[in-house]
Amino acid sequence: MKTPRADLAANTYDFEVIPLVKPTGFREYDARWWFGGPQYPKAPELNFLGVQALGLGLGTLIGRMGVAPRIVTGHDYRSYSLSIKQALTLGLIEAGMEVQDIGLALSPVAYYAQFALDVPCVAMVTASHNENGWTGVKMGANKPLTFGPEEMGRLKEIVLSGAFDPRPGGRLIRVDSMRERYIEAVARDVKLSRRIKVIAACGNGAAGAFAPDALRMMGAEVIEMDCDLDYTFPKYNPNPEDIEMLHSMSAAVREHGADLCVGFDGDGDRCGVVDDKGEEIFADKIGLLLARDLSRLHRNATFVVDVKSTGLYKTDPVLKANGATVDYFKTGHSYIKRRTNELDALAGFEKSGHFFFRKPYGLGYDDGLVAAAAVLQMLDRNPGRSLSDLKTDLGDAWTSMTMSPHADDEVKYGVVDQVTRDYQALAKGGGSILGRKVIDVNTVNGARVTLEDGSWVLVRASSNKPEMVVVVESMASEEDMRALFRNEVKPRLAKFREVGAYNQEV
Repeated sequence: MKTPRADLAANTYDFEVIPLVKPTGFREYDARWWFGGPQYPKAPELNFLGVQALGLGLGTLIGRMGVAPRIVTGHDYRSYSLSIKQALTLGLIEAGMEVQDIGLALSPVAYYAQFALDVPCVAMVTASHNENGWTGVKMGANKPLTFGPEEMGRLKEIVLSGAFDPRPGGRLIRVDSMRERYIEAVARDVKLSRRIKVIAACGNGAAGAFAPDALRMMGAEVIEMDCDLDYTFPKYNPNPEDIEMLHSMSAAVREHGADLCVGFDGDGDRCGVVDDKGEEIFADKIGLLLARDLSRLHRNATFVVDVKSTGLYKTDPVLKANGATVDYFKTGHSYIKRRTNELDALAGFEKSGHFFFRKPYGLGYDDGLVAAAAVLQMLDRNPGRSLSDLKTDLGDAWTSMTMSPHADDEVKYGVVDQVTRDYQALAKGGGSILGRKVIDVNTVNGARVTLEDGSWVLVRASSNKPEMVVVVESMASEEDMRALFRNEVKPRLAKFREVGAYNQEV
């Protein structure tokens, strides 16, 4: 295997004989590149030989970690994902790995297969919620955890330097039954005692092959919405934070009189929820409802949430009465997954829709269907109350959607570092934002700036795309929430020429 390069142009001789791997594709906790194709004007950041080099590098790292050379592979539903996985498999086999390929899968199916097949490692080919043209790999070598910055840093160094350790003995085993085994396992302990009508919104992604059957097996009445697999994603990208998908989910609830709609992302490890009135409940609020429900059954439980999550976790009276502890930690599925297991927490919740349940509800990894099951069981334990009824029990907080202005991977962290220093200086000097004193700047992941009334703003760098991430929450009003963005965060970021247009705004 030749040493990868980052400067190759597509449709050239070198592109066919030399691995292309752009360094920025190695993210904090997974790998993600723009793969593109001839129909896209944007230049690719990875070619098939680059994927093969990634597989050889991953196998090399696993060997150096002293982990048994056995790995589960799967792929999401995109026109090129199977080819990406096959190239990755070639590299893994060259590294001496036994590859157990489960075929088309969701990320949680691949994680489940680690337990079901007793295999220590995983490499799931998926671009998750990213648009078509993107590809990536979610990796781990210690179930249920996935790689974090340390492992990704070591992998990056091995691949980009070409410091590979080819070994003999690699082989491929095909596993054909994992879909059925996973669906049975995820639904086994869920037996609803009342009628619950749920819409399964899958955005024509891979979840359409799993979610409807699993939800029916749990006892729900299921209405399918965009569950036919179509890798062109004809309506919208399968992303439960996408505004078009949310609007479609809301309209479907109103049309069918459903109790809720659950939307899944491209690889099924995230979900979003719309209630019986057709109103979105952000995933951090769903997490709070689940934490309230589970804390009654498990007193003194610990829950982990990410820094984008609502401040209501800290003030919730039910959690306090049940002795629950809440820990705010870095955004990112690997971070929250690791933190949830480190703290022996009952569950972890991310605002992006990653939910992590540990025993007796899950195995510690993020799974959109396990999260959907938890919501259905919560409704089942509250007969006579709808999801919108339960939502009214929460305190008042107006939280924005996640907003992402463009910023190149090479510069976004520098911008966040400067913004963080500015906010820290504001707090140190007794400064205020929109008339309220800054009382805390949490820097565990960017800058989460809390004001004296509990309102807050967050600016951080995206871990998987060339973007920044902005979230604001007001404890006063929806108008104030919009002002926190329009009059505070947006003007502050506009001072940096590196920051571009937003994907959506409040």
